[in-house]
Amino acid sequence: MALYSGRKKGFRLGGLFCFYTISFLLFPYSAAARSAPPIDTLPQDTLEQEAAGPAEEEPEVFTVIGVGDMMLGTNYPSPVYLPPLEGATMLAQVWELLADADVTFGNLEGTILDEGGTAKRCNNPDACYVFRSPESYVRHFVQAGFDFLSIANNHSGDFGRTGRERTKAVLDEAGIAYAGIAGTDEYAIIERNGLAFGMAAFSPNWGTCSIHDYGKARAIVSRLDEVCDVVIVSFHGGAEGKDHQHVPRKPETYYGENRGDVYKFSHAMVDAGADIIFGHGPHVTRGMELYNDRLICYSLGNFCTYGRFNLRGEAGVAPMVKVEVDKKGRFQGGFVTSIYQRKAHGPREDLRKRALKTLIRLTKSDFPETPLLIEADGRLRKRAE
Repeated sequence: MALYSGRKKGFRLGGLFCFYTISFLLFPYSAAARSAPPIDTLPQDTLEQEAAGPAEEEPEVFTVIGVGDMMLGTNYPSPVYLPPLEGATMLAQVWELLADADVTFGNLEGTILDEGGTAKRCNNPDACYVFRSPESYVRHFVQAGFDFLSIANNHSGDFGRTGRERTKAVLDEAGIAYAGIAGTDEYAIIERNGLAFGMAAFSPNWGTCSIHDYGKARAIVSRLDEVCDVVIVSFHGGAEGKDHQHVPRKPETYYGENRGDVYKFSHAMVDAGADIIFGHGPHVTRGMELYNDRLICYSLGNFCTYGRFNLRGEAGVAPMVKVEVDKKGRFQGGFVTSIYQRKAHGPREDLRKRALKTLIRLTKSDFPETPLLIEADGRLRKRAE
């Protein structure tokens, strides 16, 4: 378990603050500074409202951003798979978007390791990829404002124990919380803006917290629910590719591997205390639903994956999901920003909104009963009862 102290993020508001400060000094008798009128001059409806007491306050809202798979470049099997400028531009186009939340989450595919480790061997060489990003690349995640990273996936063990241990050490040094390794790093807790946020991560892969072990998963999430205000659960599961964009509500098998029943798992985790579910693994966008006032995202696709990933068609677009929750983690709204990437560059905002259109289509198809509404402009809200 990792426990991290708080740091605040937000927009660059220095100029705006100075403007209002100067305005107040120059115009001390502005409307904002004038005293309220005598009570006997107030309209009747205002008098009645004051007599009845103050109106009920809107719930305080906190924001969490989730994105999918990230692998910023690999020096294995060759440095030719590393991006130009040591990866400095890979996330630069989306820094401000990612920082616009109290907490930002993503899935780290692969290891962070300069050299060494034992590269994994696969039963099917045609489907075998191993990723080893330079340790200096962690600064790109820091600059982009990531608070939580999942290391529960099929690539966190690409370079064995050496790769995993060095990845965790580099993230610790950078102050980025992580979770997903069975027995040692099953959850992480951070504090942001007065709230405790917890994160747990699961996958069907060896050495990670198992998506198949419901008893253990429930115990981890229930423990987080006891000590945290908002609980985030990440899973890496489901079959891959554009032919598997629908959520089948049953176990999924891909290349002979049981990738989990992500529908059953997600509902079980919400029942155990999870407030937000961020899924990834299929490398394409999948639909979303609201279950017990908690948002479940079944696949956030490829967010920033350089060099050895297929980025054609649906694999090259992805949603960035901002979730708004109250102090108890209940869904209050949200927003989807569509992102696209190409072989030559990292993620950028997609003005064609392709991922959003896919989300709307798949959500209507796979979860017709959900009270979640996804508007054409990207806004998320709950349908009125």
